[in-house]
Amino acid sequence: MTLYRGTVLDTPDDPFTGGRLRAESDAGLVVRDGTITARGPYAVVRADHPDEEVVDLRAGVLLPGFVDTHVHLPQVRVIGALGMSLLEWLKHCALPEEVRLADPAYAGGVVTDFLAGLIDAGTTSALVFGSHFAGAVDALFEQAAGLGLRITSGLVLSDRLLPPELLTTPERAYDESARLARRWHDRGRSRYAVTPRFSYSCSDEVLDACGAVVKDVPDVWVTAHVNENHAEIAQVSGLFDGRSYVETYERHGLVGRRTVLAHNVHPTDGELHVLAAHDASVAHCPSSNAALASGLFPLRRHVEHGVRVALGTDVGAGTGFSLLKEGLQAYFAQQLLLDDGFALTSTHLLHLAASAGADALGLADQVGDLSVGKQLDAVWVRPAGGTPLDVGLRHAASAEDALAKVFALGTPADIAGVWVGGDRIKPAPPSSPRPDN
Repeated sequence: MTLYRGTVLDTPDDPFTGGRLRAESDAGLVVRDGTITARGPYAVVRADHPDEEVVDLRAGVLLPGFVDTHVHLPQVRVIGALGMSLLEWLKHCALPEEVRLADPAYAGGVVTDFLAGLIDAGTTSALVFGSHFAGAVDALFEQAAGLGLRITSGLVLSDRLLPPELLTTPERAYDESARLARRWHDRGRSRYAVTPRFSYSCSDEVLDACGAVVKDVPDVWVTAHVNENHAEIAQVSGLFDGRSYVETYERHGLVGRRTVLAHNVHPTDGELHVLAAHDASVAHCPSSNAALASGLFPLRRHVEHGVRVALGTDVGAGTGFSLLKEGLQAYFAQQLLLDDGFALTSTHLLHLAASAGADALGLADQVGDLSVGKQLDAVWVRPAGGTPLDVGLRHAASAEDALAKVFALGTPADIAGVWVGGDRIKPAPPSSPRPDN
């Protein structure tokens, strides 16, 4: 067993329904075999566990591990291409890069870069939009398992309007997806997600094949894009005889509790009603929405309709792997919506970056906050001395204020430790021990 000591902030209760930030300035967490077995004031916990090794994390704050609900594997090397709308960006940046993952050696290098980006940013669980090539998806699962990350991903499927190298057939879509799902789903910390890229690039036949995999392989997940950009939405409507974007998935059995749809910047009220009725989730990617001029996410409408929302970085169309940055951008977007926006606090941002993501991915019984009985998936934010974040934390007026400074100023460089299931996968430089008082 190990006893962790530090300032601990988490959101076990949903702030969108009245929950408050749980903050303990000198907490003790006892972890055994990766699971938190005791939590409370450090002096009390230490008295009950006098012989346990103490890991002192007081020089910073300990947060739950971040959960990214929409992030593209193949796009790590094309981050930062600005000045284009969605369909332009796909044509000139994302899709040419995605074709390159047909080469196993290239794909393996991309996977290594991608997973390093997640870990450096403090992301411990992720719903990953995989690759159009089965070999790259295998490489993702293999490397992630070696690192201990919680990864849900799958083969990306399309049969029209993309480069020919990225296209499949309904038969191959089913066969390759089912084979990968049976190999990886619920193996260790890996789970499979059926992944039609978006209805724009998927015929009814491919979407039907996706639905068949969902029926035939128990408890797999589903992820896709929806309602991201006005031009894309108009194209989808034309391709599907005027059906709504959400309906193109729903009619094939692809909208349910294990569904996470990315973006949803321009939903109709009817579509929000369908998502809520099916208990599906939406991945909000604010940096990408801004970079591609897709629009400002209507968070208030999602909340009012009862649609589950968490955060995603998107990566290629976004601006990096940091969910701290995405939380800040989500705050900005709601501020810009004025009366139509949702007034977010730092507590909301931590919830969106951690516990909401765990809930969306069906992991809330395991991770998302630092409660007794949960796995220790955690992020230690410890800025270098004299940096603006260090100064801000030392002079914070409250726990909520300290958390606001973490989101406003924090970067991957400020993350000194990352744990998944109690295993430290991002070590910090050794520091001098402090007295146990």
